[in-house]
Amino acid sequence: MDAAKFAELSSWLTEAGLAGNSETEIVDGFCGRAVTAGLPIARAMVIIDTLHPVHEGRVVRWRREGQERQAELIEYGPTNEGEAAESWQRSAFFRLREEGGSRLRRRLVAGEPAEFPAVVTLQNEGMTDYLALITRFAADGVIGEMDCVYSSWATDHPRGFDDREVEALIGLMPLLALAVKCVSLTRIAGTLVETYLGRDAGRRVLAGRIRRGIAEPIGAVLWYSDLRGFTRITDQAPPQQVIPLLNDYAEAVISAVHDSGGDVLKLIGDGTLAIFTSGSTDEACRCAIEAETTLRRRVDELNRRRAGESLPTTDVYLGLHVGEVFYGNIGSKDRLDFTVVGPAVNEVSRIAAMCRSAERNVLLSAAFAEAVAEPERSRLVSVGRYALRGVERPQELFTLTPAA
Repeated sequence: MDAAKFAELSSWLTEAGLAGNSETEIVDGFCGRAVTAGLPIARAMVIIDTLHPVHEGRVVRWRREGQERQAELIEYGPTNEGEAAESWQRSAFFRLREEGGSRLRRRLVAGEPAEFPAVVTLQNEGMTDYLALITRFAADGVIGEMDCVYSSWATDHPRGFDDREVEALIGLMPLLALAVKCVSLTRIAGTLVETYLGRDAGRRVLAGRIRRGIAEPIGAVLWYSDLRGFTRITDQAPPQQVIPLLNDYAEAVISAVHDSGGDVLKLIGDGTLAIFTSGSTDEACRCAIEAETTLRRRVDELNRRRAGESLPTTDVYLGLHVGEVFYGNIGSKDRLDFTVVGPAVNEVSRIAAMCRSAERNVLLSAAFAEAVAEPERSRLVSVGRYALRGVERPQELFTLTPAA
């Protein structure tokens, strides 16, 4: 083994972690340099749990075939039930967790049985030695389930790993784990702020826009929607059905807004506040109408599925308005919200609330109707003048004819 190249590898790991290289780049760069330094690695796997509403963690798989090498990243879901749980419980890592160990090594001999399914696969691929490691974090460094880095290493060298090579891998793992943890924490921060604040607001916060009271006036199309008869549904449906119902309809609303370029700023019970801020007001209006059309299609599909499963169904009331709002940090020094405020926000919620009285699923303000360009304007139909609670003068409201 080349001591100088190991020193270069350690230095490179530090630089890669500080530079924020991706997990794939870090693992591929590490393995390639380790091979050059004299470690006969042919297969590697690095796993770290994450904090994400869908994925439990991320795994990078690396392989070398001759001079060619390949690295791929896979995100995996929960491992606490079904086949995923069975696979986890049959792994070398689970054995180490159960026994409180940090390393497990197995010599692989063709034709001899192996105790772990993943090791059987490696044995069939011609690997001769296998090493599984757990590099644990200190208690203060644990976030959710992210409490360590799992890694496995295999070689196809006829003699396997020698003891010096195993100790070299073990010695390098803290640096590799630290680099992977750094990029994972950055990714978690981005996921959390975008998930809980919204995509655009999350990006602004990560860019440093976190000072209290900093807000800018913007012109925007405002979207406020809620569910028809939600109070009645919660009174009549079993409690265990309420959260799945909210999630189903929130998925339809949020995905429709995002797919048309809007940003969801706030979920208020069954209500959703979103904005569209395209380059021009008429373009933002077009995007909002496109999102409404997509929403109706998805709610129809959702209701057919839920009805087929004998689950309660509902529909979405929607108000659309155009106005100037303040967009930024509002709150106390201990609890801030990055959102929009202003009379236009109150007005769009009042317009959505009028859907019930007007017997329409969507209502548009006069300001929105004036800003709409052709061909969307041809879909607008007046439903009369209405007095909105908290708004000084009655105003004409419009609805949309169904899209062709």
